[in-house]
Amino acid sequence: MKRLALALLAPLLLASTNPATETEHVVEEGETLGGIANRAGVPAAVIAAANGLAEPYSVQKGQKLVIPRQRSHVVKAGETGFAIGMEYGVPFEQIAIANGLEPPYTVRPGQRLIIPAVLKSAPPAPKPRETPYFRWPHDGKVILGFAKRPDGGGHDGIDFAVKPGDMVRASSSGTVIRVDEKHPRFGRLVVLDHGHGWLTAYGHLARVTVKKGDVVKTGERIGIAVAPELHFEILKDDKEMNPVERLPKRKTR
Repeated sequence: MKRLALALLAPLLLASTNPATETEHVVEEGETLGGIANRAGVPAAVIAAANGLAEPYSVQKGQKLVIPRQRSHVVKAGETGFAIGMEYGVPFEQIAIANGLEPPYTVRPGQRLIIPAVLKSAPPAPKPRETPYFRWPHDGKVILGFAKRPDGGGHDGIDFAVKPGDMVRASSSGTVIRVDEKHPRFGRLVVLDHGHGWLTAYGHLARVTVKKGDVVKTGERIGIAVAPELHFEILKDDKEMNPVERLPKRKTR
């Protein structure tokens, strides 16, 4: 009878720990944050931010992770963005950013909105690393690499092939120190400060989704790309570095 009861209970136990629906996960032997994120269907950067993890986001067996999940809302007749934000306890500015809404942020009946997950209390910000852990700001192909000439000329960073509307993400956690709408070379430009003299710059943006003074996490969206390219730089003490030497190796097929 005991074995029969366990057999009947097993499907319920599996369902309660379904990676696609769980809101808390206990790390098992050999698991990585990336693998947990893929199974949960939640970006690794979002899980890291929810649990106060610092780069490179290592996790340990037995560690409990909160899995923040996005919700959705279908706009009803007469509803306003402010009222929707109040209903879910999420500032409507964050809802607008998550859904790519432009000012004055009007909503219409029948429109489905993503409601981003928000922590009840934000975890303490990790101290900046002396050498930050950088990730790729975009998954597109590198179409122009880093090349510096003795005379100071050349190419200061790398350029990615992008499609209109692609997200551009922070390569590492940091503070927005510059937002330029009309840079003479790069148009719309964002610069992040990662501490200890490290900066990253993102140019040729269609739209900027952060403002000066914002603190962003690794992988958080900082802008929207415009075809055909995204320009990216890493600097140390105002000297341009080869980004490819600082970024993790990409998998090759």
